[in-house]
Amino acid sequence: MADQAEGVIVPFHLPVLLTEVLGQLGVRPGGVYVDGTVGDGGHALAFLRASAPLGSVCGIDLDPRSLVRTEQRLAPFGVQFTPILGSYAEMVSLVQGMLGSEARADGVLLDLGISSRQVDGSGFGFSFQQDEPLDMRFNPEADIPTAADIVNTWSREGLVAVLREYGEEPRAGAIASAIVRQRPISSTVQLASVVAGAAGRQSGTSRTHPATRTFQALRIAVNDELNTLTTGLQAAVDLLAPSGRLAVISYHSLEDRRVKTFLAREAAQCICPPRLPVCVCQHQPRVSLVNRRIIRPSAGEIAENPRSRSARMRVAQRLAE
Repeated sequence: MADQAEGVIVPFHLPVLLTEVLGQLGVRPGGVYVDGTVGDGGHALAFLRASAPLGSVCGIDLDPRSLVRTEQRLAPFGVQFTPILGSYAEMVSLVQGMLGSEARADGVLLDLGISSRQVDGSGFGFSFQQDEPLDMRFNPEADIPTAADIVNTWSREGLVAVLREYGEEPRAGAIASAIVRQRPISSTVQLASVVAGAAGRQSGTSRTHPATRTFQALRIAVNDELNTLTTGLQAAVDLLAPSGRLAVISYHSLEDRRVKTFLAREAAQCICPPRLPVCVCQHQPRVSLVNRRIIRPSAGEIAENPRSRSARMRVAQRLAE
């Protein structure tokens, strides 16, 4: 399927791990489901079909343009689909504000990747595949610093810290120095060129452009993604009904470590320091881990959608209160 905008036909983003998500969440007729990162609505569409005719699906997204397209795509489902503009970190108040203060979810999905539409040309500067302004805000109307603000105003030391912490970039020092020397930098292609010149081209066996980690780091910094993730995971567990499930799809180690650590803590019987001889924390686990090992795309899915290759999914189930 595709969306036609401004005379150009743009394919909808392929939902990653779709069969696995439906199976792990146990989507059923009449259930209430929340897609916290609805994007083009691929997962939400499957939720709507599987939960029909009496199910309810809330789709949350920061990008108002994306939400309008998705609402149009899912219009045939009428009131079964509720589009919500906002951050998944605030899903409890957002969902209960639409469905009622007692509303709980039977399943919550967080797909943390950026969509193919954003990579292939959103105008927001998420990728160096198109020459776009250095913006990188998920919500283009948000009053927050853009990637251009960070690149052109932060100190070398600040840039080094961002590249190391959010991009795990081993050549952070050289890249930051090159950015400072070449400022002002206004476009994605210009930034990618500066980074490639400082970092050196990767070997011919690698599929990764030398600017990939830098772009990841800037996007995470602009949108405060990791703190949003931690808050959003807490909100998702709060919103789940007993026996409801949370599925989280991440695409790089920084995200996955946060998800793994959070779920392990929420599932633990005790969170006392190991040095204590007896438990004194009185911690009560709120979830159980559905899968001890991460779920990855099949070879067939990767062949059909190469961008899914780095996806990994973790699933937890809400315990009774």
